[in-house]
Amino acid sequence: MAHVQRRSEDWKSLPWKQFQRNVFRLQKRIYQAMRCGDFKRVHSLQRLLLRSWSARCLAVRQVSQDNRGKRTPGVDGVASLTPKQRLAYARHLGKLSHKTDPVRRVYILKVNGELRPLGIPTMFHRGLQALVKLALEPEWEVVFEPNSYAFRPGRCPQDAIGSIFNFIRLKPKFALDTDIEKCFDQIDHQALLRKLRTIRPVANLIRGWLKAAIVDNGMTIFPEAGTPQGGVISPLLANIALHGLETYLIEVCPHRNKPGIIRFADDFVVLHEDLDTVLFLKNHAEKWLTQMGLRLKPSKTRIVHTLLEHQDHKPGFDFLGFNIRQYPVGKHHTSTYRKKSGFKTIIKPSKKAQRRYIRKIKAVIHKHRGNNQAALISELNPIIRGWSNYYRTCSAKHVFGYMDYHVYRMLFRWAAYRHRNKNFGWCYRRYWRNLRRIDFSDGNSTLIKHKATKVYRHAKVKGHKSPFDGDWVYWSARLGRDPSKPARVVKLLKLQDGKCLYCKLRFMTDNIIEVHHRNGDRVDNRYLNLALLHGHCHDQVHANAVCL
Repeated sequence: MAHVQRRSEDWKSLPWKQFQRNVFRLQKRIYQAMRCGDFKRVHSLQRLLLRSWSARCLAVRQVSQDNRGKRTPGVDGVASLTPKQRLAYARHLGKLSHKTDPVRRVYILKVNGELRPLGIPTMFHRGLQALVKLALEPEWEVVFEPNSYAFRPGRCPQDAIGSIFNFIRLKPKFALDTDIEKCFDQIDHQALLRKLRTIRPVANLIRGWLKAAIVDNGMTIFPEAGTPQGGVISPLLANIALHGLETYLIEVCPHRNKPGIIRFADDFVVLHEDLDTVLFLKNHAEKWLTQMGLRLKPSKTRIVHTLLEHQDHKPGFDFLGFNIRQYPVGKHHTSTYRKKSGFKTIIKPSKKAQRRYIRKIKAVIHKHRGNNQAALISELNPIIRGWSNYYRTCSAKHVFGYMDYHVYRMLFRWAAYRHRNKNFGWCYRRYWRNLRRIDFSDGNSTLIKHKATKVYRHAKVKGHKSPFDGDWVYWSARLGRDPSKPARVVKLLKLQDGKCLYCKLRFMTDNIIEVHHRNGDRVDNRYLNLALLHGHCHDQVHANAVCL
């Protein structure tokens, strides 16, 4: 009777704190059972999690509230849910034998000008995918390879770059820099399902999602391969499909020294000191990928050396927007201390990333030719802060100064365009003010500078660590050093002991963390006026006018 009464409560008054504890406790038990190799217990706990009322409510909240891209509708046309609809969806998720709905295809523009197809499931199936992911992710976090970094909780691109640095810092190596052609679109369904080895209800659901019809501009397509990008569970399925590549290449390597294989989604790099070994591993990588219906992309596959020129290729390579290269130096500037290696490993933003970023800043400034200075600053600041935070773990101080110079030139052209009859000095005095230093400011808002971002060394995640292991000391400390988070968020995490000020639960690595202004004044950025909240908690605070 109490169970029925709890389900009849209003969505906002549900005990979310207890729900999160219940789900994490089950996920931790799944993780521990998988570490012991007890598959029977793993499947039993997964069934328990899938039937859990707590997990179903959290899955619906994730896709209808936490997901900031939730406004894109599927073929059902549903882009948002009312609290009553969320409760109804959570109750309906209890049965796992649901017929699969078609997927709506939309296209987004990639950086290189190509169109990337996304498959948008219906709102109900997004919730169902989120529920299945809650059960599958702890199991696979145990077995995933240590140098796989994409779409995994607690891992980021900077970890992959740190792993590459560790492999090459003592000795120059050849690098096979490549990616997988149309990875998400070409994965073999049967090979993926054989890898899953999961309980029958989940296997049937995933088979239905893989085979779901795709509605593209009024046409219905029935896919023979691939996992549609845009679904909640698609990144996890892609990681499962590519799992085993690193282990296979290390096992077949004929050389005494084992290679370094670092993978981030469909991009990966193979590092070894011997050229013949790298060529041998390239052939075996192609052989292994064929089993999954995949192949390497010829136009993006090349072999380079980190220190010397090789086959008309300059030293070094680009990976995830970073340029990794070694430079010959004298004995007093070497990378190692005990042995004078004669080179230094330097990682910095790639030239392509710099040009792409400058084009983006230029487009924003051009768009604001008719707007005031405050509007321009409010749109530029998040872009500058995000780009600087992404690269603050590498040797980027010189590049940051170079970017500040380019932004200054573009802003002065913006000012000169607005006041064509004024001279240089007048424009400069009008838009640049001497506060603590000379800044682009209107007196109230100030444009941040790239050079203001502090550069530091990122500590790579330990190979087999996972947020599901319950080591709160390690993961809280790591969250406080997350390079993707602004300095004020990092400081607030320390002040709040890594906990949300509203629900008092610890922030997880994959949580949406937002900054709340206590007095409602978004210009007042004193730390006494700021509080860190979960994304859903932030919505609750504003909806209920809660005073923190």
